[in-house]
Amino acid sequence: MNDSLTQTLKQLRLSGLLQTLDLRLQEAAGNSLNHAEFLELILQDELVVRSDRQLQRRVKAAGFRELKTLEDFDWSFNPSLKKKQIYDLATGRFIRESRDLLLIGPPGVGKSHVVQALGYQALKVGFVVLYRSIFDVVRDFLHDEALGQADKLLAKYLKPDLLIVDDMGMKQLPKRSGEYLFEIIMRRYETRSTIMTSNRPLEDWGKLLGDVPSATAILDRFLHHAEIVRVTGKSYRLRNQKPGSESATDESNPTVEINGSEGEATGSKPAKAPLGAKGNGDGSKPAKAPLGSDGGDRDSKPAKAPLGSKVEKTEDPDR
Repeated sequence: MNDSLTQTLKQLRLSGLLQTLDLRLQEAAGNSLNHAEFLELILQDELVVRSDRQLQRRVKAAGFRELKTLEDFDWSFNPSLKKKQIYDLATGRFIRESRDLLLIGPPGVGKSHVVQALGYQALKVGFVVLYRSIFDVVRDFLHDEALGQADKLLAKYLKPDLLIVDDMGMKQLPKRSGEYLFEIIMRRYETRSTIMTSNRPLEDWGKLLGDVPSATAILDRFLHHAEIVRVTGKSYRLRNQKPGSESATDESNPTVEINGSEGEATGSKPAKAPLGAKGNGDGSKPAKAPLGSDGGDRDSKPAKAPLGSKVEKTEDPDR
């Protein structure tokens, strides 16, 4: 390929075509392709590259915590999650019909994986997607309201074809959280699709939001056209945990800072240990004291001599 053609392709921003043109020229010569066949091949190459780049931009804009796919999900671990039902949702029909989706179940059963995978699949078929944890939503509104930019932020939440709000029920939320969430759900009602996940029963939402009337209004609209998927089973994160280990199994009330720095709710990297697990700084665990002992040195007693044996007295040489 000569330099003039290379420069022309760069000016036209046909980088996909530029990457494969030499190979396609050889293919055309070796297979005696006519001009129309050759042109179709190089244009398809350009479209593939543009499509891949567009998907990458959409994935970045969606803000997924992690990029998950349905193919990577372990369907055998929690059989309560029906593969056929989830793959039917992955077609995007519920998005076209402006219906909603709620996944409810205990921590670790795969809710976040599934909703992020559904979001990624929606991106692949051309929908605009936004993923946020409930903590991100509240923090966004608290920040932008203080700056007088709440209307601009609300538009960001109303625009996507699919909005995913994850981690509902992890912790009681700050004041006015119910107002922010209600505004989003009310504005998207019957116009856009929303997915939510919850670790807690729906009757607890009033307590979590600190606003029973808002919680009632949110659920009234959200559940009207929603499909509810209830997931049961054990935590996938703790699947390799040995019985009797010290790791905590209750993830339902982690420490989360709305403004800040802890936990995956704020977008930081997940900790290596299960949430709430206890341990020393080097990762080792202290040995357990025998059952019935108090483990302290102050009350320790000397070992008893074997039954019937004589105990020799040691005389003090100074006496």
